Amino acid sequence: MTPPPTSPAQPTPPPTPPPVSPAALPGTLAEAVRGSAARWPDRTAWVFDALGESLTFADVERRSAHLAGVLAARGARPGDRVAVLLRNVPEFPLTWLALARLGAAMVPINVNYRSHDAGHLVRDSGARLLVTTGEFTDLAGLLPVDPIFVEDLPAAAPAPLDDVRPDDLVNVQYTSGTTGRPKGCMLSHRYWAELAGSLVTSFPRLGPGDVMLTCQPFHYIDPQWNVAAALLSGARLVVLDRFHPSSFWAKVREHEVTYFYCLGLMPTVLLRMPPDPLDRAHRVRAIQCSAIPPALHAALEERWGAPWYEAFGMTETGADLRVSEEDHDAALGTGCIGRPLPHREVKIVDAEGKPVPPGETGELALRGSGLMRGYLGLPDPFRDGWFHTGDLVRQDAEGRVYYMGRLKDMIRRSGENISAAEVEEVLHQHPEVRVAAVVPVADELRGEEVKAYVVPRAAEPDPEELARFCAERLAYFKVPRYWQFRTQLPMTASERVSKGGLPRERAGAYDSVDKVWR
Repeated sequence: MTPPPTSPAQPTPPPTPPPVSPAALPGTLAEAVRGSAARWPDRTAWVFDALGESLTFADVERRSAHLAGVLAARGARPGDRVAVLLRNVPEFPLTWLALARLGAAMVPINVNYRSHDAGHLVRDSGARLLVTTGEFTDLAGLLPVDPIFVEDLPAAAPAPLDDVRPDDLVNVQYTSGTTGRPKGCMLSHRYWAELAGSLVTSFPRLGPGDVMLTCQPFHYIDPQWNVAAALLSGARLVVLDRFHPSSFWAKVREHEVTYFYCLGLMPTVLLRMPPDPLDRAHRVRAIQCSAIPPALHAALEERWGAPWYEAFGMTETGADLRVSEEDHDAALGTGCIGRPLPHREVKIVDAEGKPVPPGETGELALRGSGLMRGYLGLPDPFRDGWFHTGDLVRQDAEGRVYYMGRLKDMIRRSGENISAAEVEEVLHQHPEVRVAAVVPVADELRGEEVKAYVVPRAAEPDPEELARFCAERLAYFKVPRYWQFRTQLPMTASERVSKGGLPRERAGAYDSVDKVWR
Protein backbone atom coordinates (compact mmCIF):
# COMPACT_ATOMS: atom_id res chain seq x y z
CA MET A 1 0.00 0.00 0.00
CA THR A 2 1.31 3.44 -0.90
CA PRO A 3 1.63 5.60 2.24
CA PRO A 4 -0.29 8.88 2.26
CA PRO A 5 1.71 11.92 1.24
CA THR A 6 3.25 13.99 3.97
CA SER A 7 0.95 16.79 5.08
CA PRO A 8 2.19 20.34 5.49
CA ALA A 9 2.16 21.91 8.90
CA GLN A 10 -1.30 22.61 10.24
CA PRO A 11 -2.16 26.33 10.49
CA THR A 12 -2.66 27.62 13.99
CA PRO A 13 -6.34 27.50 15.00
CA PRO A 14 -7.79 30.60 16.64
CA PRO A 15 -7.78 30.71 20.44
CA THR A 16 -10.92 29.59 22.25
CA PRO A 17 -12.91 32.71 23.21
CA PRO A 18 -13.40 33.48 26.92
CA PRO A 19 -16.65 32.36 28.57
CA VAL A 20 -19.79 34.45 28.06
CA SER A 21 -22.53 34.78 30.67
CA PRO A 22 -25.95 33.45 29.55
CA ALA A 23 -27.49 36.63 30.94
CA ALA A 24 -25.56 38.65 28.34
CA LEU A 25 -27.24 36.93 25.40
CA PRO A 26 -30.53 37.90 23.69
CA GLY A 27 -33.68 36.02 24.58
CA THR A 28 -35.33 36.12 21.15
CA LEU A 29 -34.19 35.78 17.55
CA ALA A 30 -35.55 39.29 16.89
CA GLU A 31 -33.19 40.69 19.55
CA ALA A 32 -30.34 38.60 18.15
CA VAL A 33 -30.80 40.06 14.66
CA ARG A 34 -30.89 43.65 15.91
CA GLY A 35 -28.08 43.10 18.41
CA SER A 36 -25.67 41.53 15.91
CA ALA A 37 -26.29 44.37 13.43
CA ALA A 38 -25.56 46.92 16.15
CA ARG A 39 -22.36 45.21 17.38
CA TRP A 40 -20.88 43.98 14.07
CA PRO A 41 -22.65 45.86 11.25
CA ASP A 42 -19.89 45.49 8.64
CA ARG A 43 -18.70 42.02 9.63
CA THR A 44 -19.56 39.25 7.19
CA ALA A 45 -22.36 37.19 8.69
CA TRP A 46 -23.15 34.65 5.98
CA VAL A 47 -21.31 33.31 2.93
CA PHE A 48 -23.36 31.27 0.45
CA ASP A 49 -20.55 29.41 -1.24
CA ALA A 50 -22.31 28.05 -4.34
CA LEU A 51 -23.92 31.42 -5.09
CA GLY A 52 -20.83 33.53 -4.41
CA GLU A 53 -23.01 35.76 -2.21
CA SER A 54 -22.16 37.29 1.17
CA LEU A 55 -24.25 39.25 3.68
CA THR A 56 -23.07 41.40 6.56
CA PHE A 57 -24.89 41.43 9.86
CA ALA A 58 -26.36 44.79 8.82
CA ASP A 59 -27.57 43.17 5.57
CA VAL A 60 -29.26 40.40 7.53
CA GLU A 61 -31.07 42.93 9.71
CA ARG A 62 -32.18 45.07 6.77
CA ARG A 63 -33.26 42.24 4.48
CA SER A 64 -35.10 40.28 7.18
CA ALA A 65 -36.96 43.47 8.15
CA HIS A 66 -37.95 44.01 4.52
CA LEU A 67 -39.14 40.43 4.17
CA ALA A 68 -41.12 40.69 7.40
CA GLY A 69 -42.91 43.68 5.89
CA VAL A 70 -43.64 41.73 2.70
CA LEU A 71 -45.08 38.82 4.67
CA ALA A 72 -47.17 41.13 6.83
CA ALA A 73 -48.55 42.79 3.70
CA ARG A 74 -49.55 39.33 2.42
CA GLY A 75 -51.47 38.68 5.61
CA ALA A 76 -48.99 37.00 7.96
CA ARG A 77 -49.85 37.87 11.57
CA PRO A 78 -48.47 36.97 15.00
CA GLY A 79 -49.30 33.36 15.75
CA ASP A 80 -49.62 32.40 12.07
CA ARG A 81 -47.68 29.53 10.51
CA VAL A 82 -45.96 30.00 7.18
CA ALA A 83 -44.53 27.11 5.16
CA VAL A 84 -41.08 27.49 3.56
CA LEU A 85 -39.93 25.37 0.62
CA LEU A 86 -36.47 26.57 -0.43
CA ARG A 87 -32.99 25.20 -1.00
CA ASN A 88 -29.87 26.61 0.65
CA VAL A 89 -30.34 30.20 -0.48
CA PRO A 90 -30.29 33.39 1.63
CA GLU A 91 -34.07 33.71 1.44
CA PHE A 92 -34.49 30.63 3.64
CA PRO A 93 -32.85 31.96 6.82
CA LEU A 94 -34.04 35.48 6.00
CA THR A 95 -37.64 34.23 5.88
CA TRP A 96 -37.15 32.41 9.19
CA LEU A 97 -35.81 35.54 10.86
CA ALA A 98 -38.52 37.67 9.25
CA LEU A 99 -41.23 35.41 10.68
CA ALA A 100 -39.46 35.47 14.05
CA ARG A 101 -39.66 39.26 14.00
CA LEU A 102 -43.39 39.12 13.17
CA GLY A 103 -44.20 36.64 15.95
CA ALA A 104 -45.15 34.05 13.33
CA ALA A 105 -43.77 30.51 12.98
CA MET A 106 -41.97 28.82 10.10
CA VAL A 107 -42.97 25.36 8.85
CA PRO A 108 -39.95 24.06 6.89
CA ILE A 109 -40.70 21.58 4.10
CA ASN A 110 -38.07 19.13 2.91
CA VAL A 111 -37.28 19.90 -0.75
CA ASN A 112 -37.47 16.17 -1.51
CA TYR A 113 -41.05 15.84 -0.27
CA ARG A 114 -43.93 15.10 -2.60
CA SER A 115 -47.67 15.58 -2.38
CA HIS A 116 -48.28 13.10 0.44
CA ASP A 117 -45.61 14.11 2.94
CA ALA A 118 -45.60 17.84 2.05
CA GLY A 119 -49.39 17.92 2.11
CA HIS A 120 -49.46 16.49 5.63
CA LEU A 121 -47.15 19.23 6.92
CA VAL A 122 -49.25 22.01 5.38
CA ARG A 123 -52.60 20.64 6.52
CA ASP A 124 -51.44 19.64 9.99
CA SER A 125 -49.74 22.99 10.67
CA GLY A 126 -52.56 25.09 9.27
CA ALA A 127 -50.14 27.12 7.14
CA ARG A 128 -51.89 29.47 4.72
CA LEU A 129 -48.81 30.94 3.01
CA LEU A 130 -45.87 29.23 1.32
CA VAL A 131 -42.56 30.96 0.60
CA THR A 132 -40.90 29.19 -2.32
CA THR A 133 -39.38 29.57 -5.78
CA GLY A 134 -40.56 28.84 -9.29
CA GLU A 135 -38.68 25.54 -9.12
CA PHE A 136 -41.46 24.17 -6.91
CA THR A 137 -44.44 25.63 -8.79
CA ASP A 138 -45.93 22.20 -9.56
CA LEU A 139 -45.78 20.99 -5.96
CA ALA A 140 -47.05 24.34 -4.64
CA GLY A 141 -50.07 23.94 -6.91
CA LEU A 142 -50.97 20.68 -5.15
CA LEU A 143 -50.86 22.23 -1.66
CA PRO A 144 -53.68 24.21 0.01
CA VAL A 145 -51.60 27.39 0.42
CA ASP A 146 -51.10 30.79 -1.17
CA PRO A 147 -47.55 30.75 -2.67
CA ILE A 148 -45.16 33.69 -2.38
CA PHE A 149 -42.34 33.35 -4.91
CA VAL A 150 -39.06 34.93 -3.80
CA GLU A 151 -38.35 35.99 -7.41
CA ASP A 152 -41.40 38.29 -7.23
CA LEU A 153 -40.81 40.07 -3.91
CA PRO A 154 -41.58 43.82 -4.00
CA ALA A 155 -38.73 46.26 -3.54
CA ALA A 156 -40.36 48.09 -0.61
CA ALA A 157 -42.39 47.01 2.38
CA PRO A 158 -43.33 48.42 5.82
CA ALA A 159 -40.98 47.59 8.69
CA PRO A 160 -42.13 45.11 11.37
CA LEU A 161 -42.64 45.99 15.02
CA ASP A 162 -40.39 43.20 16.42
CA ASP A 163 -42.71 42.91 19.44
CA VAL A 164 -42.05 39.28 20.37
CA ARG A 165 -41.42 37.40 23.62
CA PRO A 166 -39.16 34.44 24.49
CA ASP A 167 -42.06 31.97 24.71
CA ASP A 168 -43.60 32.96 21.36
CA LEU A 169 -43.60 30.19 18.76
CA VAL A 170 -41.03 30.54 15.97
CA ASN A 171 -40.99 27.04 14.38
CA VAL A 172 -43.31 24.14 13.81
CA GLN A 173 -40.51 21.73 12.99
CA TYR A 174 -41.69 18.32 11.86
CA THR A 175 -39.87 15.21 12.94
CA SER A 176 -40.64 11.63 12.00
CA GLY A 177 -43.07 10.06 14.43
CA THR A 178 -42.72 6.54 15.79
CA THR A 179 -46.43 5.70 15.73
CA GLY A 180 -47.73 7.62 12.74
CA ARG A 181 -47.10 10.61 10.54
CA PRO A 182 -44.42 13.23 11.34
CA LYS A 183 -45.30 15.41 14.32
CA GLY A 184 -44.86 19.18 14.55
CA CYS A 185 -42.50 20.21 17.33
CA MET A 186 -43.49 23.64 18.64
CA LEU A 187 -40.22 25.54 19.14
CA SER A 188 -40.08 28.95 20.80
CA HIS A 189 -37.56 31.79 20.81
CA ARG A 190 -36.42 30.48 24.20
CA TYR A 191 -35.65 27.09 22.62
CA TRP A 192 -33.31 28.70 20.08
CA ALA A 193 -31.75 31.04 22.63
CA GLU A 194 -30.89 28.08 24.88
CA LEU A 195 -29.61 25.87 22.04
CA ALA A 196 -27.52 28.49 20.26
CA GLY A 197 -26.53 30.22 23.48
CA SER A 198 -25.07 27.02 24.89
CA LEU A 199 -22.55 27.00 22.03
CA VAL A 200 -21.37 30.42 23.15
CA THR A 201 -21.49 30.11 26.94
CA SER A 202 -20.06 26.57 27.10
CA PHE A 203 -18.05 24.30 24.82
CA PRO A 204 -17.16 25.02 22.02
CA ARG A 205 -17.53 28.67 23.12
CA LEU A 206 -18.02 30.21 19.69
CA GLY A 207 -16.90 33.81 19.26
CA PRO A 208 -16.33 36.56 16.68
CA GLY A 209 -13.06 34.96 15.57
CA ASP A 210 -14.75 31.74 14.49
CA VAL A 211 -15.83 30.67 11.02
CA MET A 212 -18.63 28.09 11.08
CA LEU A 213 -19.67 25.85 8.21
CA THR A 214 -22.91 24.03 7.47
CA CYS A 215 -23.72 21.76 4.53
CA GLN A 216 -27.06 20.33 5.63
CA PRO A 217 -30.26 21.50 3.89
CA PHE A 218 -31.90 24.42 5.71
CA HIS A 219 -35.15 22.54 6.25
CA TYR A 220 -33.27 20.56 8.91
CA ILE A 221 -32.65 21.95 12.35
CA ASP A 222 -28.84 21.96 12.16
CA PRO A 223 -28.33 24.92 9.77
CA GLN A 224 -30.96 26.85 11.72
CA TRP A 225 -29.09 26.60 15.01
CA ASN A 226 -25.92 27.48 13.10
CA VAL A 227 -27.63 30.72 12.02
CA ALA A 228 -28.75 31.48 15.56
CA ALA A 229 -25.31 30.69 17.03
CA ALA A 230 -23.61 32.95 14.50
CA LEU A 231 -25.97 35.82 15.39
CA LEU A 232 -25.21 35.40 19.09
CA SER A 233 -21.45 34.94 18.73
CA GLY A 234 -20.51 37.19 15.82
CA ALA A 235 -19.02 34.21 14.00
CA ARG A 236 -19.11 33.99 10.21
CA LEU A 237 -21.32 31.20 8.81
CA VAL A 238 -20.39 29.54 5.53
CA VAL A 239 -23.30 27.74 3.84
CA LEU A 240 -22.65 25.04 1.24
CA ASP A 241 -25.38 23.99 -1.18
CA ARG A 242 -25.09 20.42 0.14
CA PHE A 243 -22.55 17.85 1.31
CA HIS A 244 -19.94 17.08 -1.37
CA PRO A 245 -17.46 14.55 0.08
CA SER A 246 -14.79 15.07 -2.58
CA SER A 247 -14.59 18.85 -2.06
CA PHE A 248 -15.68 19.22 1.57
CA TRP A 249 -12.25 19.72 3.13
CA ALA A 250 -11.17 21.98 0.26
CA LYS A 251 -14.09 24.26 1.22
CA VAL A 252 -13.05 24.07 4.88
CA ARG A 253 -9.58 25.26 3.88
CA GLU A 254 -10.79 27.86 1.39
CA HIS A 255 -13.06 29.58 3.92
CA GLU A 256 -10.65 29.11 6.87
CA VAL A 257 -13.34 27.30 8.84
CA THR A 258 -12.66 26.84 12.56
CA TYR A 259 -15.77 24.85 13.58
CA PHE A 260 -18.38 22.62 11.98
CA TYR A 261 -21.02 20.07 12.94
CA CYS A 262 -21.83 16.92 11.00
CA LEU A 263 -23.72 13.62 11.20
CA GLY A 264 -22.44 10.07 11.55
CA LEU A 265 -22.62 9.16 7.84
CA MET A 266 -20.46 12.11 6.81
CA PRO A 267 -17.20 11.12 8.55
CA THR A 268 -17.55 7.57 7.19
CA VAL A 269 -17.80 8.89 3.64
CA LEU A 270 -15.03 11.45 4.17
CA LEU A 271 -12.62 8.75 5.32
CA ARG A 272 -13.21 6.93 2.02
CA MET A 273 -11.89 9.90 0.05
CA PRO A 274 -8.26 9.57 -1.15
CA PRO A 275 -5.68 11.06 1.25
CA ASP A 276 -4.61 14.59 0.36
CA PRO A 277 -1.30 16.33 1.18
CA LEU A 278 -3.41 19.20 2.49
CA ASP A 279 -5.54 17.08 4.86
CA ARG A 280 -4.11 18.87 7.90
CA ALA A 281 -3.74 22.30 6.31
CA HIS A 282 -6.77 23.88 7.96
CA ARG A 283 -7.72 26.03 10.97
CA VAL A 284 -10.43 23.80 12.49
CA ARG A 285 -10.27 23.81 16.29
CA ALA A 286 -13.36 21.70 17.05
CA ILE A 287 -15.68 19.35 15.17
CA GLN A 288 -18.95 18.27 16.74
CA CYS A 289 -20.70 15.23 15.37
CA SER A 290 -23.70 13.10 16.26
CA ALA A 291 -23.15 9.33 16.05
CA ILE A 292 -19.41 9.30 15.45
CA PRO A 293 -18.62 5.69 14.44
CA PRO A 294 -16.59 4.53 17.48
CA ALA A 295 -14.28 2.33 15.40
CA LEU A 296 -13.41 5.29 13.14
CA HIS A 297 -13.03 7.99 15.80
CA ALA A 298 -9.26 7.71 16.20
CA ALA A 299 -8.72 7.46 12.44
CA LEU A 300 -10.69 10.68 11.90
CA GLU A 301 -8.51 12.58 14.33
CA GLU A 302 -5.30 11.07 13.00
CA ARG A 303 -6.08 11.98 9.40
CA TRP A 304 -7.21 15.57 9.84
CA GLY A 305 -5.39 16.44 13.06
CA ALA A 306 -8.47 17.98 14.68
CA PRO A 307 -10.50 16.80 17.68
CA TRP A 308 -13.96 15.29 17.05
CA TYR A 309 -16.50 15.67 19.86
CA GLU A 310 -19.73 13.69 20.18
CA ALA A 311 -22.95 15.67 20.76
CA PHE A 312 -26.51 14.52 21.44
CA GLY A 313 -29.70 16.47 20.85
CA MET A 314 -33.17 16.08 19.41
CA THR A 315 -35.60 18.33 17.59
CA GLU A 316 -37.86 18.00 20.62
CA THR A 317 -35.22 18.93 23.19
CA GLY A 318 -32.51 21.03 21.53
CA ALA A 319 -29.04 20.78 23.04
CA ASP A 320 -28.76 18.06 25.67
CA LEU A 321 -25.39 16.31 26.10
CA ARG A 322 -21.89 16.98 24.77
CA VAL A 323 -18.36 15.71 25.10
CA SER A 324 -16.08 18.63 26.00
CA GLU A 325 -12.30 19.07 26.11
CA GLU A 326 -12.12 17.59 29.61
CA ASP A 327 -13.70 14.30 28.55
CA HIS A 328 -12.35 14.06 25.02
CA ASP A 329 -9.54 11.59 25.66
CA ALA A 330 -11.61 9.31 27.89
CA ALA A 331 -14.51 9.35 25.41
CA LEU A 332 -12.47 8.71 22.24
CA GLY A 333 -13.91 5.74 20.37
CA THR A 334 -16.21 4.64 23.20
CA GLY A 335 -19.63 5.78 21.92
CA CYS A 336 -19.81 8.29 24.79
CA ILE A 337 -22.27 11.12 24.07
CA GLY A 338 -20.99 13.28 26.92
CA ARG A 339 -22.50 14.87 29.98
CA PRO A 340 -25.67 16.95 30.27
CA LEU A 341 -25.39 20.67 29.61
CA PRO A 342 -26.02 23.08 32.51
CA HIS A 343 -29.66 23.65 31.46
CA ARG A 344 -30.45 19.94 31.08
CA GLU A 345 -31.21 17.13 33.55
CA VAL A 346 -30.78 13.46 32.64
CA LYS A 347 -32.58 10.43 34.03
CA ILE A 348 -32.14 6.83 32.83
CA VAL A 349 -35.18 4.66 33.49
CA ASP A 350 -36.47 1.11 33.05
CA ALA A 351 -39.69 0.04 31.30
CA GLU A 352 -41.71 1.13 34.35
CA GLY A 353 -40.12 4.58 34.45
CA LYS A 354 -37.94 3.84 37.50
CA PRO A 355 -34.30 5.00 37.54
CA VAL A 356 -31.70 2.30 36.84
CA PRO A 357 -28.37 2.05 38.69
CA PRO A 358 -25.16 3.46 37.11
CA GLY A 359 -23.79 1.13 34.48
CA GLU A 360 -27.17 -0.40 33.56
CA THR A 361 -28.94 0.32 30.27
CA GLY A 362 -32.26 2.16 30.26
CA GLU A 363 -34.25 4.78 28.36
CA LEU A 364 -32.91 8.34 28.33
CA ALA A 365 -35.30 10.94 29.77
CA LEU A 366 -34.60 14.68 29.68
CA ARG A 367 -35.85 17.71 31.59
CA GLY A 368 -34.91 21.38 31.82
CA SER A 369 -35.30 24.73 30.06
CA GLY A 370 -35.42 25.31 26.32
CA LEU A 371 -37.44 22.21 25.42
CA MET A 372 -40.18 22.22 22.79
CA ARG A 373 -43.64 23.32 23.94
CA GLY A 374 -45.09 20.02 22.74
CA TYR A 375 -46.37 18.50 19.51
CA LEU A 376 -48.85 20.64 17.58
CA GLY A 377 -52.40 19.40 18.08
CA LEU A 378 -51.36 16.36 20.14
CA PRO A 379 -51.49 15.50 23.86
CA ASP A 380 -48.72 16.64 26.18
CA PRO A 381 -45.78 14.24 25.61
CA PHE A 382 -44.05 15.12 28.89
CA ARG A 383 -44.35 12.93 31.98
CA ASP A 384 -43.95 15.09 35.08
CA GLY A 385 -41.80 17.43 33.01
CA TRP A 386 -39.62 14.65 31.61
CA PHE A 387 -39.36 13.89 27.89
CA HIS A 388 -38.73 10.20 27.24
CA THR A 389 -36.52 10.00 24.17
CA GLY A 390 -36.89 6.36 23.14
CA ASP A 391 -33.09 6.09 23.12
CA LEU A 392 -31.25 3.50 25.21
CA VAL A 393 -28.19 4.66 27.15
CA ARG A 394 -26.08 3.87 30.18
CA GLN A 395 -24.18 6.18 32.52
CA ASP A 396 -20.82 5.52 34.15
CA ALA A 397 -19.83 6.38 37.70
CA GLU A 398 -18.31 9.71 36.54
CA GLY A 399 -21.58 10.83 34.93
CA ARG A 400 -20.65 10.25 31.29
CA VAL A 401 -23.49 8.85 29.15
CA TYR A 402 -23.08 6.19 26.43
CA TYR A 403 -25.48 5.51 23.57
CA MET A 404 -26.63 1.87 23.40
CA GLY A 405 -29.49 1.78 20.86
CA ARG A 406 -33.14 2.79 20.52
CA LEU A 407 -36.65 1.73 21.35
CA LYS A 408 -38.27 3.65 18.50
CA ASP A 409 -39.88 2.19 15.40
CA MET A 410 -37.61 4.39 13.33
CA ILE A 411 -35.20 3.89 10.45
CA ARG A 412 -32.06 6.00 10.24
CA ARG A 413 -30.89 6.22 6.62
CA SER A 414 -28.02 8.53 5.69
CA GLY A 415 -28.86 10.84 8.58
CA GLU A 416 -32.59 10.92 7.74
CA ASN A 417 -35.11 9.80 10.36
CA ILE A 418 -37.79 7.77 8.58
CA SER A 419 -41.05 6.84 10.27
CA ALA A 420 -41.86 3.23 9.45
CA ALA A 421 -45.53 4.03 10.10
CA GLU A 422 -45.58 6.77 7.46
CA VAL A 423 -44.17 4.46 4.77
CA GLU A 424 -46.64 1.76 5.80
CA GLU A 425 -49.51 4.24 5.49
CA VAL A 426 -48.62 4.90 1.86
CA LEU A 427 -48.20 1.20 1.07
CA HIS A 428 -51.63 0.48 2.51
CA GLN A 429 -53.08 2.87 -0.08
CA HIS A 430 -51.95 0.56 -2.88
CA PRO A 431 -54.84 -1.61 -4.15
CA GLU A 432 -52.73 -4.77 -4.23
CA VAL A 433 -51.41 -4.47 -0.65
CA ARG A 434 -53.33 -6.10 2.19
CA VAL A 435 -50.77 -5.63 5.01
CA ALA A 436 -47.34 -3.97 5.02
CA ALA A 437 -44.63 -3.68 7.64
CA VAL A 438 -41.46 -1.62 7.29
CA VAL A 439 -38.21 -2.37 9.17
CA PRO A 440 -34.56 -1.28 9.01
CA VAL A 441 -31.81 -3.34 7.42
CA ALA A 442 -28.18 -2.66 8.35
CA ASP A 443 -26.18 -0.96 5.59
CA GLU A 444 -22.44 -0.31 5.65
CA LEU A 445 -22.64 3.07 3.92
CA ARG A 446 -26.02 4.53 4.92
CA GLY A 447 -26.33 3.04 8.38
CA GLU A 448 -29.71 1.53 7.63
CA GLU A 449 -31.84 0.87 4.56
CA VAL A 450 -35.63 0.51 4.33
CA LYS A 451 -37.20 -2.93 3.91
CA ALA A 452 -40.89 -3.58 3.31
CA TYR A 453 -42.69 -6.84 4.10
CA VAL A 454 -45.89 -7.05 2.05
CA VAL A 455 -48.89 -9.39 2.23
CA PRO A 456 -50.61 -9.01 -1.17
CA ARG A 457 -54.37 -9.17 -1.67
CA ALA A 458 -54.08 -11.68 -4.50
CA ALA A 459 -51.18 -12.25 -6.89
CA GLU A 460 -47.73 -11.07 -5.83
CA PRO A 461 -47.31 -7.48 -7.12
CA ASP A 462 -44.32 -6.14 -9.04
CA PRO A 463 -41.89 -4.66 -6.48
CA GLU A 464 -40.74 -2.09 -9.02
CA GLU A 465 -44.32 -0.86 -9.37
CA LEU A 466 -44.65 -0.64 -5.58
CA ALA A 467 -41.41 1.36 -5.42
CA ARG A 468 -42.71 3.77 -8.09
CA PHE A 469 -45.99 4.12 -6.19
CA CYS A 470 -44.07 5.16 -3.06
CA ALA A 471 -41.72 7.47 -4.97
CA GLU A 472 -44.69 9.44 -6.34
CA ARG A 473 -45.92 10.16 -2.81
CA LEU A 474 -42.85 10.21 -0.56
CA ALA A 475 -39.35 11.65 -0.50
CA TYR A 476 -36.91 9.38 -2.32
CA PHE A 477 -35.06 8.38 0.85
CA LYS A 478 -38.25 6.91 2.37
CA VAL A 479 -38.89 4.52 -0.53
CA PRO A 480 -38.09 0.91 0.49
CA ARG A 481 -35.03 -0.57 -1.16
CA TYR A 482 -35.79 -4.16 -0.17
CA TRP A 483 -39.12 -5.92 -0.78
CA GLN A 484 -40.23 -9.27 0.58
CA PHE A 485 -43.64 -10.90 0.12
CA ARG A 486 -45.39 -13.12 2.68
CA THR A 487 -48.77 -14.85 2.88
CA GLN A 488 -49.04 -13.54 6.46
CA LEU A 489 -47.07 -11.56 9.04
CA PRO A 490 -46.66 -12.29 12.77
CA MET A 491 -49.32 -10.42 14.75
CA THR A 492 -49.73 -9.32 18.36
CA ALA A 493 -52.82 -10.01 20.47
CA SER A 494 -54.07 -6.53 19.55
CA GLU A 495 -53.83 -7.39 15.84
CA ARG A 496 -50.74 -5.31 15.15
CA VAL A 497 -47.74 -6.60 13.22
CA SER A 498 -45.16 -8.04 15.60
CA LYS A 499 -42.02 -6.65 13.98
CA GLY A 500 -39.76 -8.54 16.35
CA GLY A 501 -40.57 -11.64 14.33
CA LEU A 502 -39.48 -10.11 11.01
CA PRO A 503 -35.84 -10.75 9.94
CA ARG A 504 -33.96 -7.53 9.34
CA GLU A 505 -31.85 -8.83 6.49
CA ARG A 506 -31.56 -8.68 2.70
CA ALA A 507 -31.77 -12.42 2.12
CA GLY A 508 -34.90 -13.40 0.20
CA ALA A 509 -35.79 -9.81 -0.71
CA TYR A 510 -35.92 -7.94 -4.01
CA ASP A 511 -33.36 -5.12 -4.19
CA SER A 512 -34.94 -2.23 -6.11
CA VAL A 513 -31.60 -0.44 -6.42
CA ASP A 514 -29.53 -3.30 -7.84
CA LYS A 515 -32.60 -4.85 -9.53
CA VAL A 516 -31.92 -8.36 -8.22
CA TRP A 517 -33.44 -10.85 -5.79
CA ARG A 518 -31.10 -11.39 -2.85
